[in-house]
Order: sequence, then structure tokens, then C-alpha cells
Amino acid sequence: MRARIIFFGLLIVAGDARAPWFGTWKLNPAKSITNSDARFKRLTLKIEPWDDGLRVVYDMVGTRGGVTHMEWTGKFDAKDYPVQGVDYVLTNAYTVLNDHSYQILLKVDGAVAATATVVISPDGKTLTTTTTEKNARGQSVMTTTVYEKEQ
Repeated sequence: MRARIIFFGLLIVAGDARAPWFGTWKLNPAKSITNSDARFKRLTLKIEPWDDGLRVVYDMVGTRGGVTHMEWTGKFDAKDYPVQGVDYVLTNAYTVLNDHSYQILLKVDGAVAATATVVISPDGKTLTTTTTEKNARGQSVMTTTVYEKEQ
């Protein structure tokens, strides 16, 4: 078991393209559960190997037509890495939970804004993100976004 964990850790560090989260994912709004109106009519998430970590690219088209592009490069080492494409200081810190899931700690201006858990389905065709954040009244709000892998 220990050898398997070490082997998997080396695959992640090396950015092995066989990691189940690598690929291009499209948001499925019908399967997603949010606490607000849909902000995007189209959202594509691309996760690819980068150096000894990963590169994450979001391309979003808003319901009113605006386009947003955000990028993040970093490692699964729980350290903060800046997100490019936003007007404020946003960082992500990624940690592997197991061979089909990882956690993201999102910080805005250094303060924790949300925690997200990403799970890849056993068949590798669905990526589900469950995010918990505080609303303006300080209450915890949970959203679930479902993405389907492009073939």
C-alpha cells in the first residue's frame, strides 16, 4: 500500500498526463447546484501537466456575453499560487486527497474565501466540484458544479 501511495505521489509531482483530472471539461449547468442565477452560459476548464505540477485554465462566457479568462499554475503542495486574470489578489493552494480527488483552498487578499473539493468519477468522465464559502451574512453556502470531459 505504501509503495502505491509513493508511486501515485511521484506521478502527480511529475505531472503525468494519465492523472484522471487532466483534460478539457465543460460545465453542465443542468447537473450543477448553485445558490444563485447562472453567471455563465458557457464555461470550459482545462487541466494539463505543467513543469512538475499542473496548469489550470478557465474560459467563461457570461450570460450577458462578457468573456473571462483565468489561469493558474502550481503544484499539489498546499502552497499559495496566484491566479492570473482577476482584478484582485486570488490564490489557490492544491492538495491531493487520493487518486481521484483533490482539495483547493482559495484565498482573496490572503484570507480564506472558499474551500473546494474536486472528485473525478470512477469512469473518468465527470468532474464534480463541491465548494463551501461564506455569504455576505457569514453563513456557509455550498455549491456543486458538474463538468463533463470532452472527448
